[in-house]
Order: sequence, then structure tokens, then C-alpha cells
Amino acid sequence: MIDKLELCTKALSLRRELGEDTTSPIDIFSLAHTIPHLTLVFYPMGDHLSGMCIKNDGNPVIAINSSMSVGRQRFSMAHELYHLYYDESEQSTVCAIKIGSGNDVERAADQFASYFLMPPVALSEAIKKIHGSSTDNLGIKEVVKLEQYFGVSRQALLYRLVEDGKLTAQQADQFRQGVIRSAVNLGYDDSLYKPLPENKQYKTYGYYIQQAKELLERDIVSTGKYEQLLLAAFRPDLVYGDEFEGSELND
Repeated sequence: MIDKLELCTKALSLRRELGEDTTSPIDIFSLAHTIPHLTLVFYPMGDHLSGMCIKNDGNPVIAINSSMSVGRQRFSMAHELYHLYYDESEQSTVCAIKIGSGNDVERAADQFASYFLMPPVALSEAIKKIHGSSTDNLGIKEVVKLEQYFGVSRQALLYRLVEDGKLTAQQADQFRQGVIRSAVNLGYDDSLYKPLPENKQYKTYGYYIQQAKELLERDIVSTGKYEQLLLAAFRPDLVYGDEFEGSELND
């Protein structure tokens, strides 16, 4: 049985451990860069997987399905943090794309991710601010504003609103179609609802890149081998510099 209170406590505790408060929206990928020895890989994994976590004896690797929407990727990252910090049952985990499915561990990871990105107090305050004292059900305007505020996908938000009793499953279903249009019609950018640009769908960040550079600087590997390591990690930009030419602003 899933203990929601315990999962919420863990989510808020990890936010504090990583230097965040327990109420504000967060940039979870920037936060991930503060985790020691973590390598973060973006890779398109198709329609069935959301991500994976490999603990790797203190040098963990988290991979995110970059073909999902940015909002869904953020949820997947929080989900994988549960496996990294709190899942003692496995050293490596591959996760399905459907939220709220799978075994108890997977469903616990989804619940944790929801609390990590949308702490209960923060969500309640946001609903109150957006919806006021109205007794009407949440409508599409409120749904879009909430997902934009917390930076989560429509499915991730609806999952949480149903879990918290803010919407019934039937009410939530009416908001699952026309997601991008509903946001654009309210004046929002559509980037939250789309995958990363194609040139960023294959990328590696974090400890692997740092270690490759250190090996080069200590003359443990040659320049050629260093470049091979970077290319294997989908980082031709660090080999050829094609993303930096003429693109820097002195600001």
C-alpha cells in the first residue's frame, strides 16, 4: 500500500536537501546538475518508456526519453529521483510512460514526482489564487494556468488533480484532448507541450562530461580518445564547437 504522507515527506525533504524551498516551482534539470556524480542522458526512447535510472555504485546515470514533451520529461526526472534516492529494491530501473501504472514502486515514484514538482501547500495556494473562492469545478483556464505555473504536462497535472479529489476521472478526461491548442488560445507558448528540439534530443550532461575532461587534462587519454568519448555521449558540439560559433552574447 502506498503511503502518500511518507512520499510527500520524502519529496519535500529532498527538495530541501538539494537547496530548494518546499513551495516554489523548480527547474528540475538545473537542480539535477547539483547532484554529485550524476550523469544525465537525453535520448528518444519511443512511445512506451519514460526513462531509466542506473545507480552504478555511486556514479548514477539517469536517462530521460527526449521524445516526450518537456513537461512530461520534467515529471520523468522527478520520478527517477525517487528511484535514485529511495528505491532500495533495484540497482537499475526502466520506467513505463503511463503515469500511475505499474507495480507499487512505480506508482510510488509517480506520486513522489507529483509531490516533488507540486508540493501540496503550493498546489492548494495556486488553485486558490487562480480559482478564488468559486465553488465551480476547475475549468480549462485553471488547468492550463496550473500546468504552466508548475511546468508539468497535462497528464501529470490531471493525474494529481484526480488523486487529490479536485477532479473526477470523468471531468479530467475532457481536458486530455486539444492540449496545445488550449494553451496557445490562452496566450501561452507551446514549448512545454512539445519535445526538445531535435538537436538536443541526443545529449549527455554532468559527471561523464566532467570526467572525460579530467582524463584529458591529466594526460590519461589522448585528445583523439577524449573526442571519441564525447561523440559517444552525443556531444559533437564539444568536439566541433558548432553550437558556439557566433552564438554567444556578452550579457
